[in-house]
Amino acid sequence: MCEVDGILRGLELHTVCESAKCPNRMECFSGRTATFMLLGDTCTRNCTFCSVAKGTPRPLDAEEPGRVARAAASMGLKHVVMTSVTRDDLPDGGASHFAAAIRAVRSLLPDATVEVLAPDFQGNEEALRVVLRERPNVFNHNLETVEELYARVRPLAGYRRSLDMLRAARKIFPGVKTKSGLMVGLGEAREQLRRVFVDLADVGCDMLTLGQYLRPSRDQLKVERFLSPEEFAELGAEAEDAGIPLVASAPFVRSSYRARELLDRREKMVDRSVDHKVNQGGTKC
Repeated sequence: MCEVDGILRGLELHTVCESAKCPNRMECFSGRTATFMLLGDTCTRNCTFCSVAKGTPRPLDAEEPGRVARAAASMGLKHVVMTSVTRDDLPDGGASHFAAAIRAVRSLLPDATVEVLAPDFQGNEEALRVVLRERPNVFNHNLETVEELYARVRPLAGYRRSLDMLRAARKIFPGVKTKSGLMVGLGEAREQLRRVFVDLADVGCDMLTLGQYLRPSRDQLKVERFLSPEEFAELGAEAEDAGIPLVASAPFVRSSYRARELLDRREKMVDRSVDHKVNQGGTKC
């Protein structure tokens, strides 16, 4: 853990692991992995569940993408996950910065897979195209919660806008694996979650992470309810029944937790499906 912390601090990089007070950060750092947070450490949104600093961000650091790549190489990462604060102050929401970071990582780690956990870019499809032109392996965009709670949990975001981002990602770059994440325990009803599962399946979401909301500090929303591991298992099954191919559902699951393992599982599922279709075709011939 100390080695990863030293690399990050030495290169003056931010991680969502620390900024969002993720409960898994010690496990991830000890396993020589982390989720890099681009575009600085100050968010322009006012989401009430999140502990990332909010306010007026500093100007973009053009050297940040290169430092992220050097950190990823020093850590020996085979799967690089990059997220960001939301930067509504930038014309493209920071999309070009994401693109630069993907290029920098690929220049030093050409065999690594890349996952981006992107903001909604205010629904700007051209900004989304800028990111997807770099061919990330996974495009992740979190819905976070059910539509009915957006006004309280994500007041400057839009549920339908986020769904449209996932739908557009598949349209722009059909080869990308799409992914989303939800927190539970904020007061949502089971039926509301079921509707989200159907909505995500309808936009072709490949992977979903489901985890327990944990209050980062007294400044964020209170936890309304703690779900049991059995309930998480039930929700995971319901999401898969709704049509989402792969779901990770457990109390401490987070958007980028064991992200490489989830991608590997999804790719194996696709390979098995292709093999099955080929074998079926051979039988018919």
